[in-house]
Amino acid sequence: MPVHKYRRYEKFPLPDRRWPDRMPERAPLWASVDLRDGNQALIDPMDMDRRWAMYRLLLRMGFKEIEVGFPLSSQADRDFTRAVIEQDAIPDDVTIQVMSPIRDGMIEETVRCVRGAPRVILQIYNPTSAAQRRVVFGMSREEVKRLALVGAERALRLRDSLPGTEIQLQYGTESFTQTEPEFALEVCNAVLDLWRPEPAEGCRIVLPSTVECYPPHEFADRIEWMHRNLSHREAIILSLHQHNDRGSGIASAELALLAGADRVEGTLFGNGERAGNVDLITLAMNLYSQGIDPGLDLSFLDEARQIVEYCNRLPVPPRHPWVGDFVYTSFAGSHQDAISKGLAERGTDEGRCWDVPYLPVDPRDVGRDYQALIRINQQSGKGGIAYLMKQEHGYVLPRRLQIELAAVVQARSEATGEVTPERLLRWFTDEYLTTGAADPTAPSDAETRLTPRDVVVQPPGTAAANGAGADWKVYVEAADGTTVRWGVGEGATQDEARGRALRSAVRRLAAATHTGPEEH
Repeated sequence: MPVHKYRRYEKFPLPDRRWPDRMPERAPLWASVDLRDGNQALIDPMDMDRRWAMYRLLLRMGFKEIEVGFPLSSQADRDFTRAVIEQDAIPDDVTIQVMSPIRDGMIEETVRCVRGAPRVILQIYNPTSAAQRRVVFGMSREEVKRLALVGAERALRLRDSLPGTEIQLQYGTESFTQTEPEFALEVCNAVLDLWRPEPAEGCRIVLPSTVECYPPHEFADRIEWMHRNLSHREAIILSLHQHNDRGSGIASAELALLAGADRVEGTLFGNGERAGNVDLITLAMNLYSQGIDPGLDLSFLDEARQIVEYCNRLPVPPRHPWVGDFVYTSFAGSHQDAISKGLAERGTDEGRCWDVPYLPVDPRDVGRDYQALIRINQQSGKGGIAYLMKQEHGYVLPRRLQIELAAVVQARSEATGEVTPERLLRWFTDEYLTTGAADPTAPSDAETRLTPRDVVVQPPGTAAANGAGADWKVYVEAADGTTVRWGVGEGATQDEARGRALRSAVRRLAAATHTGPEEH
């Protein structure tokens, strides 16, 4: 591999950094860019129906700042921006956002596109990195700063040009992560000194991780330094805009919030250019799992995922944090046993802090039930099997029977792969409940001679399940020499269930003695 092609990042010196000693206390301001940054990254950008579906989802989830488009990038973006305004679809507590590059006439035209909106964040931006200055624009530092000031002056002049519309100004140094920190600060402070913001004006500076190119702790150091040195800091909102090129967008955003940022722009489930934007749902759920109100409604994440998949025409991976199909599911036996015991120990006490092994949050809080927590394959143990037998089918199995059944399931699942609850019940029925057509109240000679080692009676109503079967269940452990097997019976009365359990034990002992299986 030609590693010599790449240079290491230059460490930014901040020996008195304070962010490592801080803890998150509250949620940041959330700003969705699904309809702009997310949309422009799609192979097939959203049509009008999909844009509306996404917009309504964002409102339902509680987002208060929503970037509705880049009006001058396409007619579709312009049409949707106008539709949101003209159809009076902006709630009183929601602010839409649009963006414009600093080019002749573009800021003016962008402002005309938002005429009639109650509140708008107008973002202007220009790239500031050394590579962009050299390769794309052929500009010096001074020329790049002058361009930023030209855009800032135009935006300021236009801020009060639309009667009835409150325009909040936002400036972004595109490619902040690849810009020399002192130059990024110089440009931002020049813009802020021109704007001279007041706290009530909602002025914003956004420092985008346009391309993620160093570790999260390095990004946090640079954000803390900017936070300390930005002019008019008390009057502005410092915003992040993370991408995920190194796979650490979430960590970078979380550390940068500790370092002084106030706001995060991102998308639902991380759609966006290249490796995606930062996932706002993961950030919000991380706060929620620590007992911090995220300020968003996360109670229907599966439905939200389905809507996002429809809008983006891209799947959310099954292992995606907090929302993937498998993130609350365990296949490993030890994990299943711990989950089962944790849920049993918690019971119905909703007042206690959540503390169930392998489940960082209660799946019910995000719209899941417990049905898919435990799934069975050849790696599963007795705990998971016993949990499903109780929750799905109403059988409260004695511990030694759990061990015996686990061996049966493991052997059979080697050939079948995953074992559904329905297949598990079918195997259990074949193994334990098929006792023949004889009258269960008339014991055979073998049953008369049999002395059970253990008898466990499960009265009616002991376990709530989808298919609880007959009222009484009896579990009998019996031995023939050193061979031990369990039998299971169920019936309308305890005697009937016991008779069937004895018959099941006799049948299974006879089969074990005949085939010579491993003794238990």
